[in-house]
Amino acid sequence: MSRRTKRPLAKRASGDRPKGARPYRGSRAERPQGYRPGGKPARFSAPRAEKPAPFIAKPEGIVAEPAPLPTRVQTVVVTADENNMRVDRFLEARFPGLSFSHIQRIVRKGELRVNGKRADSKDRLEEGQSVRIPPLKLDAPKGGGPLSEAAAKTLSALKDMILYEDADVMVLNKPAGLAVQGGSGTTRHIDQMLEVMRDAKGQKPRLVHRLDKDTAGCLLVAKTRFAATALTGSFRHRSARKIYWALVAGVPKPKQGRISTYLAKEEGEEDTIMRIAAHGDEGASHAVTYYAVVETSAQKLAWVSLKPVTGRTHQLRAHMAHIDHAIVGDPKYFNKENWELPGGLQKRLHLLARRIVIPHPRGGVIDVTAPLPPHMLQSWNLLGLEADRFDPIENAPEE
Repeated sequence: MSRRTKRPLAKRASGDRPKGARPYRGSRAERPQGYRPGGKPARFSAPRAEKPAPFIAKPEGIVAEPAPLPTRVQTVVVTADENNMRVDRFLEARFPGLSFSHIQRIVRKGELRVNGKRADSKDRLEEGQSVRIPPLKLDAPKGGGPLSEAAAKTLSALKDMILYEDADVMVLNKPAGLAVQGGSGTTRHIDQMLEVMRDAKGQKPRLVHRLDKDTAGCLLVAKTRFAATALTGSFRHRSARKIYWALVAGVPKPKQGRISTYLAKEEGEEDTIMRIAAHGDEGASHAVTYYAVVETSAQKLAWVSLKPVTGRTHQLRAHMAHIDHAIVGDPKYFNKENWELPGGLQKRLHLLARRIVIPHPRGGVIDVTAPLPPHMLQSWNLLGLEADRFDPIENAPEE
């Protein structure tokens, strides 16, 4: 389900407020400076199911031809158009067909260097920097030729996930359990599946952000280099709005509030988690989340709506566990002892990337909503939760 409008969403008049809806109220100590609880909340309801007519964008600029295959060590200079690109995106754009695993391997081995220094795949490049690139083994660019039976099935699976698509952008409804990118022991993931969508020039759609493997919902994908740059900038400048739904243990008090902590990675023997850290701790980043209880079930479970202001790894999962209301089915952060899952509910992560609202690279606004995944829909039905209820998080602050 999706819609595309020409301007950001407007708040409804006070007379249109649903019965029983209240202004957003975080705890007094947590309210951001300048925020007053007297504002009228806007209604948040799922858009109509019909798909909009495809938005056909006019081409803008000329895409450079892919660089020739490097058979020996070479040094290239970052152009103005490549300024602020991540190292892995830079390589992918320069050398279509270069696999994610190969990029990670040459970076891990220190074979790729920026201004003579080792670089991480997530480092961002600056115009004028020199990038040393080792000989690369590239897959043959796809596009234009007939697809194999397996590739055709992959393409069909991707098309079934599409919630919104135009000439520049796709929003996929990522299923729970499907990874976004490859990693240890991961053989099937969205980034790999997008290989079947390479065009005749060898360019494939690019991931703009990430979702955890077990999180379902809206995943934004750029189909053009131009769109990727614009959308990445929107995330970086926090002009993208994301809303998540979750089922949590217990009922948070107050029912609407703000969680502000520092988070840092903690490497374990078998896994990596995010821990609550102190300001100034090595690797600690500030993380802010607004939450609102939408509906409860026997005071044992709560459906909460979440609006992350920042985008840290596992932020929502760590934050809900931090306030002692961990997300149901979370294998990493569920921390309530002797807590039994209500009968009929599946022990899977109950977290959905429900909605994304972001400026379109060519004007207007992309506004897309994802449906509940099967396991969460089953839980909502069993608990008698009404998925079309008013969502109070809509009126939460943006910072």
